[in-house]
Amino acid sequence: MTQSTPFDPQRALALARETLDIEVQAVQAVAARLDDRFARAVSLALSCRGRLVVMGMGKSGHIGRKITATLASTGTPAMFVHPAEASHGDLGMITAADVVLGISNSGESEELTAILPLIKRMGVPLIAITGRAESTLGRHADVVLDAAVDKEACPHNLAPTASTTVQLALGDALAVALLDARGFRPDDFARSHPGGALGRKLLTHVGDVMRSGAELPRVPLDADLMTLMREISAKGLGMSAIVDADERVLGIFTDGDLRRLIERSGSSVDLRNLSAREVMHANPRTVRADALAVVAAEMMEASRITSVLVVDEAERLVGALNSNDLMRAKVI
Repeated sequence: MTQSTPFDPQRALALARETLDIEVQAVQAVAARLDDRFARAVSLALSCRGRLVVMGMGKSGHIGRKITATLASTGTPAMFVHPAEASHGDLGMITAADVVLGISNSGESEELTAILPLIKRMGVPLIAITGRAESTLGRHADVVLDAAVDKEACPHNLAPTASTTVQLALGDALAVALLDARGFRPDDFARSHPGGALGRKLLTHVGDVMRSGAELPRVPLDADLMTLMREISAKGLGMSAIVDADERVLGIFTDGDLRRLIERSGSSVDLRNLSAREVMHANPRTVRADALAVVAAEMMEASRITSVLVVDEAERLVGALNSNDLMRAKVI
């Protein structure tokens, strides 16, 4: 390795832009070459009764692992098998019900080509992503997805750069076409990503995060204002529901309502003589326990409120929810 030259920020920027330009052009060229072979590859993967087994060596192997993860998370059962390990026992992981997706720019990766005859002997369909359709991998494949590039982004045209970008793009295209063909929906994606932000938004229901039971602030219609305020303070939600004898919600009263009441009344009215009936907001915003928590969050934001009451089909109080509950659940 020769001694490096002094760092030149402008040269670094120019090389970065050139790299991105080369890779963009490579992906666009592959997109222009797509034909019915891509549709056949999707059809093969859809007909698979087992798993889509992805294989690749070196940088293609790293790309293959990412493609495997994308496929698995979007409704296509997939696994990565390292070609070198396949020759030492892991080939037993592949069954006749599977489809193999082999990735190699040259199509001549020794570890991969060594097992191709065995894969074909098992009757396993083979899809190839390769830059050389006439290669060993291409000749063994049932379908070849052309990943050829004019040049790598590497200044020496050696390090896999544009070629691996194209491989990744083709893998993503395959995954997207498959998820569409399978009717894969956002809630399906959430089920495979329960720990992520989308999973929380699409899987968390109001009933999962609401306050209930003894935590619920509630007073009867004829309760005086002091009783109402004590209930608000005791439950710490900044509000209380006003309910009838059957627990049906009639109204709501909040800390903000108290401040506005004091401002309007001044010293001329003895607030202690007021009842919940006189100060409450009738017909408050409510939500069902089986609604998505994100729907409750959107309703609260649109209405500019920080709390919402949760009711059942008979409008009986079953819970309460505020913005802090939603933040703790990482829904907002």
